[in-house]
Amino acid sequence: MEMTTLGSGPLKVSKICLGTMTFGEQNSEAEAHSQLDYAIERGINFIDTAEMYPVMPRAATQGSTERFIGSWINKRGGRGDIVLASKIAGPAPHLDWVRGGANNFDPANLRAAVEDSLRRLQTEHIDLYQLHWPSRNVPVFGARAFDPRAERPAVAIEDTLGALGRLIDEGKIGQIGVSNESSWGVSEFIKQSEMKGLPRIATIQNLYNLTARHYETSLLNETCYRDRVSLLAYSPLAFGQLSGKYVDDPQAPGRLNLFPKSWSPRYLRPGVLAASAQYAALARENGMTPAQMALAWCYSRWFVASTIIGATNLAQLRENIDAYGAVLPDEVLARIDSIHAGLPDPGQ
Repeated sequence: MEMTTLGSGPLKVSKICLGTMTFGEQNSEAEAHSQLDYAIERGINFIDTAEMYPVMPRAATQGSTERFIGSWINKRGGRGDIVLASKIAGPAPHLDWVRGGANNFDPANLRAAVEDSLRRLQTEHIDLYQLHWPSRNVPVFGARAFDPRAERPAVAIEDTLGALGRLIDEGKIGQIGVSNESSWGVSEFIKQSEMKGLPRIATIQNLYNLTARHYETSLLNETCYRDRVSLLAYSPLAFGQLSGKYVDDPQAPGRLNLFPKSWSPRYLRPGVLAASAQYAALARENGMTPAQMALAWCYSRWFVASTIIGATNLAQLRENIDAYGAVLPDEVLARIDSIHAGLPDPGQ
Protein backbone atom coordinates (compact mmCIF):
# COMPACT_ATOMS: atom_id res chain seq x y z
CA MET A 1 0.00 0.00 0.00
CA GLU A 2 1.42 3.36 -1.02
CA MET A 3 1.86 5.97 1.69
CA THR A 4 1.52 9.74 1.49
CA THR A 5 2.29 12.71 3.75
CA LEU A 6 -0.55 14.86 5.03
CA GLY A 7 -0.07 18.58 4.54
CA SER A 8 3.45 19.60 5.43
CA GLY A 9 3.92 16.52 7.63
CA PRO A 10 4.74 14.65 9.75
CA LEU A 11 1.88 12.16 9.39
CA LYS A 12 2.34 9.45 6.76
CA VAL A 13 -0.82 7.59 5.91
CA SER A 14 -2.00 4.92 3.50
CA LYS A 15 -3.63 6.08 0.28
CA ILE A 16 -6.75 4.28 1.47
CA CYS A 17 -8.36 5.24 4.77
CA LEU A 18 -10.87 2.99 6.53
CA GLY A 19 -14.05 4.91 7.22
CA THR A 20 -16.04 3.62 10.17
CA MET A 21 -19.39 5.39 10.28
CA THR A 22 -21.30 2.10 9.94
CA PHE A 23 -19.82 0.74 13.18
CA GLY A 24 -22.59 0.64 15.78
CA GLU A 25 -25.49 0.94 13.36
CA GLN A 26 -25.03 -1.39 10.38
CA ASN A 27 -22.07 -3.24 11.88
CA SER A 28 -21.74 -4.98 15.24
CA GLU A 29 -18.66 -4.69 17.42
CA ALA A 30 -17.35 -8.05 16.21
CA GLU A 31 -17.87 -7.05 12.57
CA ALA A 32 -16.13 -3.74 13.21
CA HIS A 33 -13.13 -5.57 14.68
CA SER A 34 -13.01 -7.89 11.67
CA GLN A 35 -12.97 -4.95 9.26
CA LEU A 36 -10.23 -3.23 11.23
CA ASP A 37 -8.13 -6.41 11.31
CA TYR A 38 -8.57 -6.96 7.57
CA ALA A 39 -7.70 -3.36 6.71
CA ILE A 40 -4.47 -3.61 8.70
CA GLU A 41 -3.62 -6.90 6.98
CA ARG A 42 -3.98 -5.14 3.62
CA GLY A 43 -1.57 -2.37 4.55
CA ILE A 44 -4.02 0.34 5.61
CA ASN A 45 -2.75 2.32 8.61
CA PHE A 46 -5.28 5.18 8.52
CA ILE A 47 -8.63 5.04 10.37
CA ASP A 48 -11.21 7.83 10.33
CA THR A 49 -14.05 8.25 12.80
CA ALA A 50 -16.07 11.00 14.52
CA GLU A 51 -17.72 11.70 17.84
CA MET A 52 -21.10 11.87 16.06
CA TYR A 53 -20.88 8.38 14.53
CA PRO A 54 -22.46 6.02 13.71
CA VAL A 55 -24.63 7.26 10.87
CA MET A 56 -27.50 7.82 11.00
CA PRO A 57 -26.95 9.86 14.17
CA ARG A 58 -29.09 8.86 17.15
CA ALA A 59 -28.80 9.55 20.85
CA ALA A 60 -28.89 5.82 21.61
CA THR A 61 -25.87 5.01 19.44
CA GLN A 62 -23.76 8.18 19.49
CA GLY A 63 -20.15 7.39 20.29
CA SER A 64 -20.50 3.67 19.54
CA THR A 65 -18.13 3.87 16.59
CA GLU A 66 -15.32 5.29 18.69
CA ARG A 67 -16.09 2.78 21.46
CA PHE A 68 -15.79 -0.13 19.00
CA ILE A 69 -12.45 1.18 17.75
CA GLY A 70 -11.35 1.65 21.36
CA SER A 71 -12.19 -1.92 22.30
CA TRP A 72 -10.26 -3.11 19.23
CA ILE A 73 -7.22 -1.03 20.22
CA ASN A 74 -7.42 -2.48 23.73
CA LYS A 75 -7.81 -6.04 22.44
CA ARG A 76 -4.75 -5.79 20.18
CA GLY A 77 -2.68 -4.31 22.99
CA GLY A 78 -2.17 -0.78 21.70
CA ARG A 79 -2.13 1.45 18.68
CA GLY A 80 1.09 0.31 17.00
CA ASP A 81 1.58 2.43 13.90
CA ILE A 82 -2.11 3.22 13.41
CA VAL A 83 -2.87 6.81 12.39
CA LEU A 84 -6.16 7.69 14.05
CA ALA A 85 -8.39 10.55 12.91
CA SER A 86 -11.57 11.82 14.55
CA LYS A 87 -13.87 14.82 14.27
CA ILE A 88 -15.82 17.20 16.48
CA ALA A 89 -19.43 17.86 15.49
CA GLY A 90 -20.20 21.44 14.57
CA PRO A 91 -23.24 23.53 15.50
CA ALA A 92 -26.35 21.37 15.18
CA PRO A 93 -29.34 22.07 17.45
CA HIS A 94 -31.02 18.90 16.13
CA LEU A 95 -28.16 16.86 17.63
CA ASP A 96 -29.18 17.86 21.14
CA TRP A 97 -27.61 14.73 22.62
CA VAL A 98 -24.12 16.00 21.71
CA ARG A 99 -23.27 18.48 24.49
CA GLY A 100 -26.85 19.71 24.60
CA GLY A 101 -26.94 20.71 20.93
CA ALA A 102 -24.94 23.85 21.70
CA ASN A 103 -21.69 22.28 20.50
CA ASN A 104 -19.41 24.63 18.62
CA PHE A 105 -15.70 25.19 18.11
CA ASP A 106 -15.05 27.21 21.25
CA PRO A 107 -12.40 26.13 23.78
CA ALA A 108 -14.82 24.42 26.19
CA ASN A 109 -16.51 22.32 23.51
CA LEU A 110 -13.27 21.40 21.80
CA ARG A 111 -11.72 20.21 25.04
CA ALA A 112 -14.83 18.25 26.03
CA ALA A 113 -15.08 16.64 22.60
CA VAL A 114 -11.42 15.64 22.48
CA GLU A 115 -11.39 14.22 26.00
CA ASP A 116 -14.61 12.26 25.41
CA SER A 117 -13.22 10.83 22.15
CA LEU A 118 -9.95 9.86 23.81
CA ARG A 119 -11.86 8.04 26.54
CA ARG A 120 -14.04 6.14 24.06
CA LEU A 121 -11.05 5.33 21.84
CA GLN A 122 -9.03 4.12 24.83
CA THR A 123 -6.01 6.09 23.69
CA GLU A 124 -4.05 9.15 24.76
CA HIS A 125 -3.58 10.84 21.40
CA ILE A 126 -5.60 11.52 18.24
CA ASP A 127 -3.22 11.94 15.30
CA LEU A 128 -5.53 14.04 13.11
CA TYR A 129 -8.35 16.06 14.67
CA GLN A 130 -10.91 17.59 12.32
CA LEU A 131 -13.79 20.07 12.44
CA HIS A 132 -16.69 18.07 11.02
CA TRP A 133 -18.43 21.07 9.44
CA PRO A 134 -17.95 24.82 9.77
CA SER A 135 -19.06 26.93 12.71
CA ARG A 136 -20.26 29.65 10.36
CA ASN A 137 -23.06 29.61 7.77
CA VAL A 138 -21.83 27.59 4.78
CA PRO A 139 -23.76 25.48 2.25
CA VAL A 140 -23.00 21.88 3.25
CA PHE A 141 -24.42 18.36 2.86
CA GLY A 142 -26.03 19.00 -0.50
CA ALA A 143 -26.99 22.67 -0.20
CA ARG A 144 -25.87 24.25 -3.45
CA ALA A 145 -25.97 27.97 -2.81
CA PHE A 146 -24.78 30.34 -0.10
CA ASP A 147 -27.73 32.01 1.64
CA PRO A 148 -26.89 35.16 3.63
CA ARG A 149 -30.30 34.96 5.31
CA ALA A 150 -29.00 31.87 7.15
CA GLU A 151 -26.21 33.78 8.89
CA ARG A 152 -25.65 32.78 12.51
CA PRO A 153 -23.19 33.61 15.28
CA ALA A 154 -19.95 31.70 14.76
CA VAL A 155 -16.76 31.11 16.72
CA ALA A 156 -13.90 33.10 15.23
CA ILE A 157 -11.45 30.90 13.36
CA GLU A 158 -8.52 32.34 15.29
CA ASP A 159 -10.19 31.35 18.59
CA THR A 160 -10.74 27.81 17.34
CA LEU A 161 -7.13 27.53 16.19
CA GLY A 162 -5.93 28.86 19.54
CA ALA A 163 -7.94 26.23 21.43
CA LEU A 164 -6.68 23.49 19.13
CA GLY A 165 -3.14 24.73 19.67
CA ARG A 166 -3.47 24.26 23.43
CA LEU A 167 -4.70 20.69 22.92
CA ILE A 168 -1.72 20.05 20.62
CA ASP A 169 0.65 21.42 23.25
CA GLU A 170 -0.88 19.03 25.80
CA GLY A 171 -0.27 16.08 23.47
CA LYS A 172 -3.95 15.20 23.14
CA ILE A 173 -4.08 15.81 19.38
CA GLY A 174 -1.54 16.09 16.57
CA GLN A 175 -2.25 17.61 13.17
CA ILE A 176 -5.57 19.33 12.50
CA GLY A 177 -7.97 19.50 9.60
CA VAL A 178 -11.31 20.75 8.37
CA SER A 179 -14.22 18.99 6.69
CA ASN A 180 -17.07 20.07 4.44
CA GLU A 181 -15.20 23.35 4.00
CA SER A 182 -15.14 25.99 1.30
CA SER A 183 -12.27 27.67 -0.50
CA TRP A 184 -12.82 30.84 1.58
CA GLY A 185 -12.73 28.80 4.77
CA VAL A 186 -9.46 27.08 3.90
CA SER A 187 -7.89 30.42 2.98
CA GLU A 188 -9.06 32.01 6.22
CA PHE A 189 -7.72 29.16 8.34
CA ILE A 190 -4.35 29.47 6.64
CA LYS A 191 -4.33 33.26 6.93
CA GLN A 192 -5.11 33.23 10.64
CA SER A 193 -2.49 30.58 11.35
CA GLU A 194 0.18 32.52 9.49
CA MET A 195 -0.72 35.94 10.89
CA LYS A 196 -0.95 34.82 14.50
CA GLY A 197 1.42 31.89 14.78
CA LEU A 198 -1.39 29.38 15.27
CA PRO A 199 -1.54 25.72 14.19
CA ARG A 200 -1.94 25.16 10.47
CA ILE A 201 -4.57 22.86 8.98
CA ALA A 202 -3.09 19.89 7.14
CA THR A 203 -6.19 18.32 5.59
CA ILE A 204 -9.66 18.87 4.23
CA GLN A 205 -12.18 16.02 4.25
CA ASN A 206 -14.70 16.79 1.53
CA LEU A 207 -17.12 14.94 -0.74
CA TYR A 208 -15.50 13.74 -3.95
CA ASN A 209 -16.69 11.12 -6.42
CA LEU A 210 -17.73 10.67 -10.04
CA THR A 211 -21.01 12.51 -9.42
CA ALA A 212 -19.45 15.27 -7.30
CA ARG A 213 -16.28 16.77 -8.80
CA HIS A 214 -16.84 20.33 -7.63
CA TYR A 215 -13.62 20.18 -5.60
CA GLU A 216 -11.58 20.17 -8.79
CA THR A 217 -12.37 23.82 -9.44
CA SER A 218 -13.67 25.36 -6.24
CA LEU A 219 -10.91 24.13 -3.93
CA LEU A 220 -8.18 22.38 -5.86
CA ASN A 221 -7.89 25.31 -8.23
CA GLU A 222 -5.88 26.49 -6.52
CA THR A 223 -6.34 26.92 -2.81
CA CYS A 224 -5.45 23.54 -1.37
CA TYR A 225 -2.63 22.88 -3.82
CA ARG A 226 -0.84 26.12 -3.10
CA ASP A 227 -1.51 26.05 0.65
CA ARG A 228 -0.47 22.37 0.98
CA VAL A 229 -3.79 21.17 2.37
CA SER A 230 -4.35 17.47 1.58
CA LEU A 231 -7.70 16.18 0.36
CA LEU A 232 -9.27 13.23 2.16
CA ALA A 233 -12.02 12.23 -0.25
CA TYR A 234 -15.18 10.93 1.40
CA SER A 235 -18.15 9.09 -0.09
CA PRO A 236 -16.23 7.90 -3.20
CA LEU A 237 -19.18 5.63 -4.03
CA ALA A 238 -21.83 8.34 -3.46
CA PHE A 239 -23.52 6.53 -0.56
CA GLY A 240 -23.53 3.34 -2.63
CA GLN A 241 -25.01 4.78 -5.82
CA LEU A 242 -21.77 4.27 -7.76
CA SER A 243 -21.62 0.60 -6.72
CA GLY A 244 -24.42 0.03 -9.24
CA LYS A 245 -26.58 -1.87 -6.77
CA TYR A 246 -29.36 0.72 -6.81
CA VAL A 247 -29.18 0.86 -10.61
CA ASP A 248 -29.93 -2.87 -10.63
CA ASP A 249 -32.47 -2.73 -7.81
CA PRO A 250 -33.73 0.62 -6.44
CA GLN A 251 -34.87 -1.21 -3.28
CA ALA A 252 -31.51 -2.91 -2.66
CA PRO A 253 -30.47 -3.08 1.01
CA GLY A 254 -28.20 -0.21 1.99
CA ARG A 255 -28.07 3.18 3.63
CA LEU A 256 -30.17 4.96 1.02
CA ASN A 257 -33.09 2.66 1.76
CA LEU A 258 -32.38 2.24 5.47
CA PHE A 259 -32.33 6.02 6.02
CA PRO A 260 -34.51 7.49 3.24
CA LYS A 261 -35.31 10.74 5.07
CA SER A 262 -31.83 11.54 6.27
CA TRP A 263 -28.81 12.40 4.15
CA SER A 264 -30.20 10.84 1.02
CA PRO A 265 -31.59 13.80 -1.00
CA ARG A 266 -28.33 14.74 -2.72
CA TYR A 267 -27.70 11.08 -3.57
CA LEU A 268 -31.23 10.61 -4.98
CA ARG A 269 -31.30 13.52 -7.40
CA PRO A 270 -32.38 12.50 -10.91
CA GLY A 271 -28.99 13.52 -12.27
CA VAL A 272 -27.21 11.23 -9.81
CA LEU A 273 -29.41 8.29 -10.80
CA ALA A 274 -28.83 8.97 -14.49
CA ALA A 275 -25.08 9.42 -14.10
CA SER A 276 -24.75 6.32 -11.91
CA ALA A 277 -26.51 4.23 -14.56
CA GLN A 278 -24.14 5.51 -17.25
CA TYR A 279 -21.04 4.91 -15.12
CA ALA A 280 -22.25 1.41 -14.21
CA ALA A 281 -22.78 0.55 -17.87
CA LEU A 282 -19.33 1.89 -18.78
CA ALA A 283 -17.66 -0.19 -16.08
CA ARG A 284 -19.41 -3.38 -17.13
CA GLU A 285 -18.60 -2.79 -20.79
CA ASN A 286 -14.96 -2.80 -19.76
CA GLY A 287 -14.98 -5.86 -17.55
CA MET A 288 -15.16 -4.05 -14.19
CA THR A 289 -17.73 -3.76 -11.47
CA PRO A 290 -19.12 -0.22 -11.07
CA ALA A 291 -17.52 0.04 -7.63
CA GLN A 292 -14.11 -0.98 -8.97
CA MET A 293 -14.19 1.66 -11.68
CA ALA A 294 -15.46 4.44 -9.42
CA LEU A 295 -12.84 3.71 -6.77
CA ALA A 296 -9.97 3.18 -9.22
CA TRP A 297 -10.79 6.57 -10.72
CA CYS A 298 -10.83 8.28 -7.31
CA TYR A 299 -7.66 6.52 -6.13
CA SER A 300 -5.81 7.68 -9.24
CA ARG A 301 -6.55 11.41 -8.95
CA TRP A 302 -3.24 13.13 -8.29
CA PHE A 303 -4.70 15.53 -5.72
CA VAL A 304 -6.42 12.92 -3.53
CA ALA A 305 -4.13 12.23 -0.58
CA SER A 306 -6.27 9.41 0.80
CA THR A 307 -9.68 8.01 -0.12
CA ILE A 308 -12.02 7.13 2.74
CA ILE A 309 -13.79 3.87 2.03
CA GLY A 310 -16.55 2.25 4.04
CA ALA A 311 -18.18 -1.17 3.90
CA THR A 312 -20.76 -3.20 5.74
CA ASN A 313 -19.09 -6.56 5.14
CA LEU A 314 -15.67 -8.01 4.37
CA ALA A 315 -16.57 -8.85 0.77
CA GLN A 316 -17.30 -5.20 0.04
CA LEU A 317 -14.16 -4.12 1.87
CA ARG A 318 -12.06 -6.59 -0.11
CA GLU A 319 -13.47 -5.32 -3.43
CA ASN A 320 -12.89 -1.71 -2.42
CA ILE A 321 -9.26 -2.32 -1.50
CA ASP A 322 -8.63 -4.53 -4.53
CA ALA A 323 -9.57 -1.62 -6.79
CA TYR A 324 -6.42 0.17 -5.64
CA GLY A 325 -3.71 0.10 -8.28
CA ALA A 326 -6.08 -0.64 -11.17
CA VAL A 327 -5.18 1.48 -14.20
CA LEU A 328 -8.12 2.80 -16.20
CA PRO A 329 -7.49 2.90 -19.95
CA ASP A 330 -7.41 6.31 -21.61
CA GLU A 331 -10.60 5.55 -23.51
CA VAL A 332 -12.42 4.80 -20.24
CA LEU A 333 -11.16 8.02 -18.70
CA ALA A 334 -12.35 9.91 -21.78
CA ARG A 335 -15.79 8.32 -21.50
CA ILE A 336 -15.93 9.24 -17.81
CA ASP A 337 -15.19 12.86 -18.67
CA SER A 338 -17.83 12.76 -21.40
CA ILE A 339 -20.49 11.52 -18.95
CA HIS A 340 -19.39 14.20 -16.50
CA ALA A 341 -19.68 16.91 -19.19
CA GLY A 342 -23.27 15.87 -19.88
CA LEU A 343 -24.21 15.57 -16.19
CA PRO A 344 -21.81 17.83 -14.30
CA ASP A 345 -21.72 17.36 -10.53
CA PRO A 346 -25.33 16.22 -9.95
CA GLY A 347 -24.41 14.90 -6.52
CA GLN A 348 -22.68 18.01 -5.23
